[in-house]
Amino acid sequence: MYGRCSSGNCSSTGNDMTQEERVEKLRLRLREMRRYEEALLDQGVSFVAGVDEVGRGPLAGPVTAAAVILPADCRILGIDDSKKLSPMRRETLAKEIQAQAICWALGWCDNHRIDEINILQATREAMSAALRGLAVRPQHVLIDALTLPESDLPQTAIVRGDSLSVSIAAASILAKVARDARMQEYHRLYPGYALDRNKGYGTRAHFDGLDRRGPCPIHRKSFLQNYTERGNQWNTSR
Repeated sequence: MYGRCSSGNCSSTGNDMTQEERVEKLRLRLREMRRYEEALLDQGVSFVAGVDEVGRGPLAGPVTAAAVILPADCRILGIDDSKKLSPMRRETLAKEIQAQAICWALGWCDNHRIDEINILQATREAMSAALRGLAVRPQHVLIDALTLPESDLPQTAIVRGDSLSVSIAAASILAKVARDARMQEYHRLYPGYALDRNKGYGTRAHFDGLDRRGPCPIHRKSFLQNYTERGNQWNTSR
């Protein structure tokens, strides 16, 4: 038999939280995630860009990066690592970020470029493109896990930055929403791989589609090499 708290000393968690408690929790989370930005602000750095990517692991589609400069008084509640958020929540937050950001931009590297230079270099290329697209030059860049050796901008790589920096988290949301929309378009162009659901990742439905149809124009040949080396043969009659 499950016990119930009747002493009045139980703390509210999960679905038991009131609306006020949920909002306060989000405010505390935002304060935690602003530590890197506020430390730079204390040093006189006004424009901090967060940079993140999505799409390093899929078998198909581009790698997408976003760069965003948020205002110092940003109060958008709920910003977090895009992987922790539902698709609907990501889309809502993306609109808020785009509306309130000082500026933001996207960078892309398609599957052909990934095959040409490898995924790490393609990721850096997409990130650099996003930074170049910003209307305001950042004074410092916070990047999720990576550095950009060719950039002359001061930068800090933060492991798990999309969970620790509000700017990086905002970038992760913008990149994820943009790439997911692109993969929906590709699903309409290249049906049969369930790209609308898997976004290019190697799910069973995706592999089934590869077995039936072979790769389509957006597949990363370098990522499919291990699969073909295991003896899988594409259907080349289409």
